[in-house]
Amino acid sequence: MLATTALSAAMLLAGAAAADPGDDRTSAAESVSTGVAVKRDPLDSATSTSVLHEAEIERLGARSVGDLLRNVPGLRSESASGEGNNNLTVRGLPISASGAKFIQLQEDGLPVMEYSDIIGTSGDSLIRTDLMLSQVEVIRGGSASTFASNSPGGVINFRTKTGEQDGGAVALGAGLDYNSYRADFTYGGHLSDTLRFQAGGFYRQGDGPRRIGYDAQKGGQARLNVTKEFSGGYVRLYGKYLDDRTPYYDAVPFLLHGSERRPRFEGVKGFDALHDSLGSSSLRDFRVLDRTNRPIVADLGEGQRIVEHSVGVEAQFDIAGWTVTERLRYAGISGELTAPFNTVYGYLDRGKKDLGGEGAVLTFVGGARAGQAISFDAPSPLNGNGLIRAMASLHMPIHDYDDVTNELRVTRVFDTGPGELTTTAGFYAARQTIDRDTLWATQLADVRGHGESALINITTATGYPLTDDGTIVYGNYARLGGLRRSVQTDNAINAPFGSLNYHLGRFSVGGSLRYDYGSVRGRSWRSGGPQLPAGFGPFDVNQDGKISFPETLAEQTNVAHPSPVGYHYHYLSYSTGLTYRLFEPLAFFARYSKGARTGADRLLFTAAIDDRTGGLTSPSVGINTVRQAEGGFKFRQGDVTLNLTGFWAKTFDSNYDPIRARPLQRDYRASGLEFEGNLRFGVLGLSGGATYTDAKIVHDYIVDVVSGSPDVAGHRPRHQPRWIFQATPEIVTDRVAIGATFLGATRSFAQDENALTIPGYVTTNGFVQLRATEKLRLTINANNLFNNLALMGVDNAVLPNGVALPFVRGRPLTGRTVSATLRLDF
Repeated sequence: MLATTALSAAMLLAGAAAADPGDDRTSAAESVSTGVAVKRDPLDSATSTSVLHEAEIERLGARSVGDLLRNVPGLRSESASGEGNNNLTVRGLPISASGAKFIQLQEDGLPVMEYSDIIGTSGDSLIRTDLMLSQVEVIRGGSASTFASNSPGGVINFRTKTGEQDGGAVALGAGLDYNSYRADFTYGGHLSDTLRFQAGGFYRQGDGPRRIGYDAQKGGQARLNVTKEFSGGYVRLYGKYLDDRTPYYDAVPFLLHGSERRPRFEGVKGFDALHDSLGSSSLRDFRVLDRTNRPIVADLGEGQRIVEHSVGVEAQFDIAGWTVTERLRYAGISGELTAPFNTVYGYLDRGKKDLGGEGAVLTFVGGARAGQAISFDAPSPLNGNGLIRAMASLHMPIHDYDDVTNELRVTRVFDTGPGELTTTAGFYAARQTIDRDTLWATQLADVRGHGESALINITTATGYPLTDDGTIVYGNYARLGGLRRSVQTDNAINAPFGSLNYHLGRFSVGGSLRYDYGSVRGRSWRSGGPQLPAGFGPFDVNQDGKISFPETLAEQTNVAHPSPVGYHYHYLSYSTGLTYRLFEPLAFFARYSKGARTGADRLLFTAAIDDRTGGLTSPSVGINTVRQAEGGFKFRQGDVTLNLTGFWAKTFDSNYDPIRARPLQRDYRASGLEFEGNLRFGVLGLSGGATYTDAKIVHDYIVDVVSGSPDVAGHRPRHQPRWIFQATPEIVTDRVAIGATFLGATRSFAQDENALTIPGYVTTNGFVQLRATEKLRLTINANNLFNNLALMGVDNAVLPNGVALPFVRGRPLTGRTVSATLRLDF
């Protein structure tokens, strides 16, 4: 029905367009250069392309890159974790772990990191939208397989202004119902006829969109580029400095009612799941042992901290009819991820009995309630909910995620008489360092909103302390001695690539190849060793000269015996497509592609790597392939754009799921239909899209029911709804713009077992923009205006048993947040 209706509308509109010989082709602003050999009209390209322009991005008022990308058809963005480490995929490709495994995120044509799912820092962690942003170009499937490495699902390119227009802007923003303040600035223009520049950045500070009790958002970025034009080309130098910390939002507790197929999620008293976080000013410092087993103090207030300093050059020039393009960037990346992770919730009375025995005494640590005993006989339960939590506090120092990338390509368009032949050849090289630690301590705390949670100490009836300032073990309670790890690897990637595209009248056909080959070398460390086979044992962590009960359970690294990492890989990607422009506004296209990517650090500490040699146990586990077919039509006439695409994909994924701490190796299949449209009639506009996906796990290669890995072949992948959709109606005049964005999904399964269901949802984002003068405007944005519960994930596979673990861990989008931004252009 959708296909027939859209095609009929396109044919009717095209008939009217055929009578108007003055109908213009797409403007340069609408053409796309991402994922293709040369910039071209999307109607002449056999790719699925979307563009978010600066004005749209401003009105959408997204709180993070993950929130912004929810507005792109075909993309599934699970943006519940905050400003980074969100899950992102496209057209039914699996989110079997975390991050954006099959998509590459770029800035100005080069990746911000070679792998968008490195543990602790995904691609979206390194990108901030500011006034320097010109537009966001999104290529789904298709040529992304061969015009970028490690991107068989698609490429998302954030393009920067480069001083084409003289002038600048300053914007001041604040949360109206949450604590956050921000200042943005940009200025650019021409220094001479051939020299131009653009500079800008932002700084912000505050709690962030959820209540946490301290300035969890603090930092900003600065960027500069300078372009020198000359006859036949240009040279551009650019740099970026990012130092920003933002909170990481762990899963929060929900009570469940109903059945697994039709559950009803209810938040707990004293804690607002949509506006509160698990953070608190009283939950900041905790002790761990570093990589070399030296005691250090970690700070949960650092959250997701990213420090990046990058410099790059882009040059383009003509030589004997060939266009040569060179891009080179070095990015020094460090930081940390320090946050609660996989928190478990339980009732106070049961926790007291299980942890301390009869007669145990519980007291608060730190904050206004420090030293206060917790009563079990009060007429009302603690904080109204009677809950405590075992909080696995993760400290992941990112010592070095440095990335250097270079791409050289040459392109020429040959006039063959009746048509044009576009040829491209190039070479890509990248070096990605991964050097980090994964360190843990488990703490006890209450569950309280408004950033007022506190740690809890437990003492037995005989007065023996079982905790150190709230710490019950110096490790991860879920797998004590098993999740403390360190990695130090260098990842090398090289890839020659080329393409041919022939355009003849209304018909064009093309193909491209890419050959990736690379290596991974380095070492890794686990806990344990000959003197500590269990991975944990006595250690005076707080250096007080005594061994407390938690210090008898201190995870320690086997520093003297690292495991080697050393293997090579190679694979061929290809893509071929054709386009037929039936008439000026309407084009049909089809494409078939095969792409792949490597698993990077997700393969380490699994059976994929031989601990003795560091090599792959099987060459196939190091290469994750994606085969795709797509086809459909594109229509554009005046202010009407309609795209309809059918797609099919088959994926092999070898991965590691950090939420459930298990390796995965599976085959997946997905097929569906994607619609995107944009209509404008005078001051009225409507844009949006819908994607239907039928996905299945075809084969499960790792089955171990005892360890929690049942055979899930034939099941629908987790978090995969049948439908996701977007719709943005708006009214835009010279003085006022008002509109709303409706974003939704139908129900899906919490985990691959296909038992517990995540309900469908619709969230509404609204905006009002008032333009006092041509240069001055005020924008008010409201995200999740009606405060709807929209769960991006649930960690539990089945209903809780109601006794030992009576709650499920859910990851909701933030509730209603309203902000105001005053912008002055000059």
